[in-house]
Amino acid sequence: MQDYLDPTGCPNEPPAIQKMTPATRLLHAAIDAASKKRGVPYLHPEDPSIQLDLLGSRHMITWQESKSAALFAGESCWSELPQIYGRYGVESTRQLIGKVRQLEDASAVVLTDCGMQACAFILDVLVQPRSHAIVMRQVYNKTKKHLEWLCNRSNATFEVINDGDLDALEAAVQPQTTVIFAETYTNPLTRALDPEALSALILRLREKRARRLRLVLDNTIASPWGVKRPLLAFDGIDVVVASGTKSLGGQDRDLWGYVASHNYDILNEIMDLQATRGGILDWRRASVIVDGLEESSAAFKQRCASAERVAGFLASHPRVAEVFHPSLPQHPDAVIVRKHYALPGSLLSFRIPGDEDTARHFADVLATCVVPRYALSFDGLTTKINHHPTVSEYFTPEDELKRCGFDRVLRLGVGLEAPEDVMACLNWALWNHDKVAAATVLAWQEQREKDLGITR
Repeated sequence: MQDYLDPTGCPNEPPAIQKMTPATRLLHAAIDAASKKRGVPYLHPEDPSIQLDLLGSRHMITWQESKSAALFAGESCWSELPQIYGRYGVESTRQLIGKVRQLEDASAVVLTDCGMQACAFILDVLVQPRSHAIVMRQVYNKTKKHLEWLCNRSNATFEVINDGDLDALEAAVQPQTTVIFAETYTNPLTRALDPEALSALILRLREKRARRLRLVLDNTIASPWGVKRPLLAFDGIDVVVASGTKSLGGQDRDLWGYVASHNYDILNEIMDLQATRGGILDWRRASVIVDGLEESSAAFKQRCASAERVAGFLASHPRVAEVFHPSLPQHPDAVIVRKHYALPGSLLSFRIPGDEDTARHFADVLATCVVPRYALSFDGLTTKINHHPTVSEYFTPEDELKRCGFDRVLRLGVGLEAPEDVMACLNWALWNHDKVAAATVLAWQEQREKDLGITR
């Protein structure tokens, strides 16, 4: 190899890898062997890598031309182009995109590394300088906060409308309104959106008043399995976003989200943003999620059935003041639920008599049963309890908390345990929480940490 290290001249033939050092030979032989086995030229001998061996510029030029066609023809989204670099997508994310497209009946999908990232991307694209946005009151507070931050930076405005109030929504739309953001089932009060009525309203408003208006629905709680008709089948619904972490992941292990639409221009703008600032779903999570979708579907249906039983139990309990779950006959949107939704979701919430401190203490006492666990989120293996104003609205002013109806709310995400076990724990806590001192709860927590070897 010495002849190849002389800067004053060099042999005509390229250096043979067989003559290179053992470390070099072993590395590249292992990578080639793995490529032959997989049929994909990854640059790692054991796992898929974030980039591929393109062999030369030909494939890169083809990729760039395909991206250009997607951007300028507006007939596809470049999220589905072959992998060249992990910041744009990998082979396993393309497989997951195909699955989500089927679930949402979408023309194209962009995957993100969490549900909030999906919400942020779509708002970043649709909120323009000096435009106007509308968000429904019970939308997740982080989504509202991002919208507020975005509007402040872009000299745009937004307003909040009560969920289900289509008259107020119609009155609020202005010629410069570019986006309405709503949730199918709201968190945590589980109001149910009417996709048919809202879609029809959007089409009228777009024709008569707000040409650029786009409707975005967060379908995290209901899930694509929980609606009778794909949301994008309604002409007025432009975009569906969701946290795949919840029902489609279903095991509290993998953060991810997605944006689905028939509008290629919107999704291509999101891809351009994602390519510069990140937020892509990595191949490890995508592979696990794809492999587990069938299991996740069955688990979600099980959780929904259990949640229906638990909600019915709480609704008939003498020590419960209010229960919120789409399965209940007294639900304010019961007619809409029956018409448009196939499953009620696994999330429910309730109130007990007393003040905010009483509700918070109840959740702490219930957690001493071990089932449920005091934790955030929902749609995982275990049932979870939390005091909603503590975990999700801690910095929300009291007047806004009450205006949203979030005061004193206890949120229960039903898991895969037998519903009878969950109900037994709830019943014990309902009858005994006021007899358990805060000091007793603290002592239990400290002993529990000690027994489990937990360090904070």
